[in-house]
Amino acid sequence: GSIDVAVALFDRLGIAKPAAPPPAEAAAAAFDEVVAALNPLFERLGTLQAYIYSFVATNSRDTLAQARLSEYQQSAVKLAQLSTRLTAWLGGLDVDALLADSVTAAEYAFMVRQAQQRARHLMSPPEEALAAELAPSGSSAWSRLYNNIASQLLVTVGAGETAREMPMSAVRNLAYNPDRAVREEGYRAELDAWRRTAVPLAAAMNSIKGEVLTLARRRGWSSPLEATLFSNNIDRATLDAMMAAAREAFPDFRRYLHAKARMLGLERLAWYDLFAPVGQSGSAWGYNAAADFIVQQFGSYSPRMSEFAARAFRERWIDAEPRPGKRDGAFCMPLRADESRILSNYEPSFKSVSTLAHELGHAYHNVNLARMPELNRSTPMTLAETASIFCETIVRNAAMSTLPPAEQVEVLEGALMSACQVVVDISSRFLFEQRVFEGRAARELSVDELCAAMRDAQLATYGDGLE
Repeated sequence: GSIDVAVALFDRLGIAKPAAPPPAEAAAAAFDEVVAALNPLFERLGTLQAYIYSFVATNSRDTLAQARLSEYQQSAVKLAQLSTRLTAWLGGLDVDALLADSVTAAEYAFMVRQAQQRARHLMSPPEEALAAELAPSGSSAWSRLYNNIASQLLVTVGAGETAREMPMSAVRNLAYNPDRAVREEGYRAELDAWRRTAVPLAAAMNSIKGEVLTLARRRGWSSPLEATLFSNNIDRATLDAMMAAAREAFPDFRRYLHAKARMLGLERLAWYDLFAPVGQSGSAWGYNAAADFIVQQFGSYSPRMSEFAARAFRERWIDAEPRPGKRDGAFCMPLRADESRILSNYEPSFKSVSTLAHELGHAYHNVNLARMPELNRSTPMTLAETASIFCETIVRNAAMSTLPPAEQVEVLEGALMSACQVVVDISSRFLFEQRVFEGRAARELSVDELCAAMRDAQLATYGDGLE
């Protein structure tokens, strides 16, 4: 009902690509009305989406939640179409006049100017409407298929009497086990499980990338990368400088990987040794101990940040442990007002403490964004990771200054491992993505081709740092 009211408002005000710029006074009045309607609508529906997705992410076997998510996505089509109409309308205005005539518009100056640039890359209104309607059965459906397969996958680890079934999220945590045999067993079991699902996952990859390529081309972007750079408020020169700096650092990270191999008594690290713990792990990083440590150390920077973290733990914003049906990894999402919800797959290690601090950093960012209107809360990836890495750094520095020297090695190596992932592993994924888009522009890529592209990307980045 609320969405239909907004659609009627857009129709009444003529919020669509204008044939000619409307009078400045009328445009300012229309903008004020639109913003007053969209902020509460987007906020309510954002809360609804987060609420539903919380059930799906923590138990993808929840068929009722999956059904509700599908229903929500149908409603989200209308939201996407409203956003596109607003972008097209703003693209046809005299933006300087709008910002001068409307105090409200001036508060959204960045959004308005971004919309004007994005409007140059819109398809015709009917094409944009159709693209939005097809998304739930296109890329969104393929993405949901991947998440459902990955979260519901049960992996058989071990053989014979010692064989046990584990969810993928728990299997991935075996990579941090101090016993090399356990790490290798988990690694090989994980690969076997992915091989069994390779065909549908390759289909998902091909379909998502195919849609992205088609829409980027039809919208006049030179490549999907150009569209992504625009969305994340970064130019190509900056990206190229970052990637060049990463490449220059590869030899240093390979030295680190060789040093880690020596510490583990190995000639060379295998893939399943990447996250092996080194140093002495004397501290008991149980979940409650981690919560107390984070709250205390956040307080070394800001009482407000410490109180926020205490509230997050007290009000149980965090779904911590791995379970069957739960997606792997970790993320934070805003829920309502200044509240967030965090998913993690906690296992007792400083790495998990650091991940918790990282996700709480995102939540603290959301606390500060809450004072902004909904339409001004959008954060690109170039900004989104700042608060999280800041909070992660507070906790790491505290551990380095409070733990005994033997245990500091574990923390220091964890920081190096994390930096290696950001610089080396993310670079490999970037190269993989480039190759997939190049190949997918001509045709679908096979499972073997996708695997070869990933191997080549990892060889180009990790080099001789790994077997």
